[in-house]
Amino acid sequence: MRVALLLAVVAVAGGCTPPTPEQAAARCEERARAAQAPDVGLTIGANSKTGGFASASIGLSADLLRGRDPLEVYETCVIDLTGEPPIRPARLRAI
Repeated sequence: MRVALLLAVVAVAGGCTPPTPEQAAARCEERARAAQAPDVGLTIGANSKTGGFASASIGLSADLLRGRDPLEVYETCVIDLTGEPPIRPARLRAI
């Protein structure tokens, strides 16, 4: 029983590889963008069955609410995922 459990743990742990530096950069850039400003969405439309419709959404990240610097968010995220500093600077949009 213990051997089977140990083999299962090893199999699961072996499948969990850290992301490449490029994958980490892409994931962390998205997190840093979310720390820059709220994500606002607006949908307006109409159809022949129900007529007009509209919806709105606002997304706020925890980093934005804490007031964290987006570049710090990016660098910390990459280090947490890869154990190394970023290989390139963050590509953030200007707000």
